Amino acid sequence: MLFSRIGQHPADKTALRSEVDQISYGDLLHRIDALARELADVDVLGIALDNEIDWVLWDLAALKSETVCVPIPPFFTKSQIDHATVSAGITHMITPNGMVSTGLARSATIPPKTAKITFTSGTTGTPKGVCLPASAMMNVASSIYQMLGDGFASTHFSALPLAVLLENVAGVYAGLLAGCTVQLTSLHNFEPQYENLHGLLKGANATSVILVPELLRSLMKQVMQYGPLTKLDFIAVGGSRIDPTLIAQARQMGLPVYEGYGLSECASVLSMNVPGKDKPGTTGTLLPHVTAEICDDEIMIRNAGFLGYVGDTATADDKAPALADRFATGDLGRISEDGFVSVTGRRKNVLITSNGRNISPEWPEAALLARPEIYQAIVFGDGKPHLEALIVPTRPDADIKAAIAVANAGLPDYAQIKDFTLAAPFTAQNGCLTGNGRPKRDVILKQFVSSQNTSEPAMNFYDRLVAQTSVARHALYHVPQLVDGLSGQISRSTYVAYLTEAYHHVKHTVPFLMAMGSRLPDDKRWLHKAVIEYLEEEEGHEEWILNDIEAAGGDREAARNATPNLETEVMVAYNYDYIARKNPVGFLGMVFMLESTSTQIASQGADAVMSGLDLPKSAFSYLFSHGSLDIEHMKFFEKTVNQITDPDDQAAIIEVANNTFRLFANLFTAIPHEGQRKNVA
Repeated sequence: MLFSRIGQHPADKTALRSEVDQISYGDLLHRIDALARELADVDVLGIALDNEIDWVLWDLAALKSETVCVPIPPFFTKSQIDHATVSAGITHMITPNGMVSTGLARSATIPPKTAKITFTSGTTGTPKGVCLPASAMMNVASSIYQMLGDGFASTHFSALPLAVLLENVAGVYAGLLAGCTVQLTSLHNFEPQYENLHGLLKGANATSVILVPELLRSLMKQVMQYGPLTKLDFIAVGGSRIDPTLIAQARQMGLPVYEGYGLSECASVLSMNVPGKDKPGTTGTLLPHVTAEICDDEIMIRNAGFLGYVGDTATADDKAPALADRFATGDLGRISEDGFVSVTGRRKNVLITSNGRNISPEWPEAALLARPEIYQAIVFGDGKPHLEALIVPTRPDADIKAAIAVANAGLPDYAQIKDFTLAAPFTAQNGCLTGNGRPKRDVILKQFVSSQNTSEPAMNFYDRLVAQTSVARHALYHVPQLVDGLSGQISRSTYVAYLTEAYHHVKHTVPFLMAMGSRLPDDKRWLHKAVIEYLEEEEGHEEWILNDIEAAGGDREAARNATPNLETEVMVAYNYDYIARKNPVGFLGMVFMLESTSTQIASQGADAVMSGLDLPKSAFSYLFSHGSLDIEHMKFFEKTVNQITDPDDQAAIIEVANNTFRLFANLFTAIPHEGQRKNVA
């Protein structure tokens, strides 16, 4: 059906488009057939490519040649990739360097008729391989096309990794059935949290896109900053429960957001809202091919198409028929008389309070996440009299108490949040999220909530400092001068200008510390030891910078006698004023800003600029020394500030840290910028 439809579309219309290439519908089948012939002797094909045209071509070629295809998600760790490769018995892998043989044999546990094995990251470290027939995937793609019609067959933008089944089936397959142009963009082009998604969608004239809720919230912030995306006709959102308030807010911004629901075991989408058949607060009506029922509050799917998990000990013949007939989703929900599906949570996540109330945490979490002040939230309280939440704020000054009060207003008393703790962001890197953005609840609660007594603070002060400065730190890391510096794309004059400004604030570090130490009250004199250690470490560093200027071809004395930029003087003056007039302990916020920045970027920036400008290593003594030196400093700093218990002192450190991140960003912004130019004297 899919290949027949591809052949019916106008031959000159673009089917697949990337930054570097495009393929028309007229050429697409020829390209697929050519690759399918290369798969004649391949048993199980792994695809480990970026979001590019070749990914789609090899995937379609595997479908055409009836070769089992195993997409490798780009967010998998090496151990997860190894697990997927071995458990499926991937015989050949498509990599950026072409097809390579793995030397493995096809797994005997792959059920007959398997066309694709999609590995879900799940909530644990070991991914599960879901075996699906081509018919199940085509049922989903054709049902989506049937529900949306030709009115949306323009440009579909693939924002999610192609290895995610939702994008693969609901995005690419459904898009090709409809005759869309599928826009593919390298995942490396996306900034953290997809902060450039607005520009990419606008540049592609995208009419449809599939997002997870976290990306929707990011896009909403971008629309507020950059304006509406008038070309978009359809934004499908799924992956976790969404509060209808968030849907309403998005639509008020002109974003045509429609919630859906699905599972990998059911070849992705099961239900969706569409224009003309839409009920916010639900996940829409079932796709035409889906039959579902509610048993003991759980959503059950008839004839899901699921063949089993690769590696199951039961034989395919024994297991597949039973699974295909009736699949328990593990999701709690209901289906209204008019056919709209509501998903209330996961059975395994249900909390039972000490008052005997059963609560799916996804319900109050959705209400919390509808508030713009809240970036991430995890609700807990099993066996306790009330619910609590771990909250990651969207900005340091967010009024979380007020945001929770608004969320609570729409919840019954037993589902309201009575206590909260601020947390550092949950990421895949720190093990708190799966690769596709779902929270690992057990990991998060173990990491942030004391196992002995959850009423105790879940974070030490240092972790809270990191969490409450994340937004300001992130803004600093996106200053163009710094971004280009980290990639080695600045001129020599820009590097010398940076060193000159560095000299004029670093020369104040020792006086800052002396001023701080002299003003500490008697009850804070224990901090003198830390101040003395910092003094010994920091003395003379400004001379290192002058040496670097000279080694880079600049004039050290001219730099010494130069008038610093106003932005540099403001940062220096701010710290002297805060020490003298407000709270000397607050200067530790400046220490945190400088040393955390150094550990993140100093050595990387030095390597990149040294390579880009062909300068000697002697021109980077300041950066290289701080990249390694400040790692040890940060350990000492963390130990020191965790001994500070005075709320006023803690607030002062956070205030200074946030403000100096902003002032340091201004310092960088004021440096004359000649990005992309090299060896400019």
